[in-house]
Amino acid sequence: MEIANRTLTVDVIAALTYWPGVIWGGQKNPPDPVDVTVLPPFFNEVLQDLPWWNRDWKVTHIEPGLPLEIDSAHHGHPSRFTEVSVPGTVGSGGDERLPFVAKVGFAGDRLIRFQAKIGDVVLGPAVAPVGRLEPHPFARVLTRLMNLRGIPVKVMARETARSMSTIHMLRSGSLNPDPSLTQEIAKVLDMCDADVRVIAGLEDGSTQ
Repeated sequence: MEIANRTLTVDVIAALTYWPGVIWGGQKNPPDPVDVTVLPPFFNEVLQDLPWWNRDWKVTHIEPGLPLEIDSAHHGHPSRFTEVSVPGTVGSGGDERLPFVAKVGFAGDRLIRFQAKIGDVVLGPAVAPVGRLEPHPFARVLTRLMNLRGIPVKVMARETARSMSTIHMLRSGSLNPDPSLTQEIAKVLDMCDADVRVIAGLEDGSTQ
């Protein structure tokens, strides 16, 4: 999943920075109208790059957001970038709907931050430096489970017949396990293999 360094199209940038009713508040000479219907497909494309995202769910509706110009000295971010929060709705194709908010940060045509809140769940926390992969949520869960059970990295590596560097990569989020490794991890954690697969975002018979 490489959300950072994604290039935004001219149409998406225009839609993200438009919203004249919010920015201009009825003042004279608002900007020319743009096609904001490009945003749901853009959000859906980004969300489907998340390995744990349920692809049956799609952004179906958006509402006016509020673009802000941010001056930042935050490590990994440009000194100035644009951030906009766009509320809306996601649906699964049936009658079920959930509120959706996308927070998008970009500098020029480069996406530098993406965070989505679906109901009460936050996806894509953007904790990695720009240009690096976001850590998979499996990493945090695995680390907490190992700590809770008092299982050192060395022991997990030995019991799963993997190197310590592999376990460190799993714990840092730079690697997500394949089905065979989830089975070994489940044994060490004394958990159901199916539960570990779900945490890892794997479907039956899938490989990563």
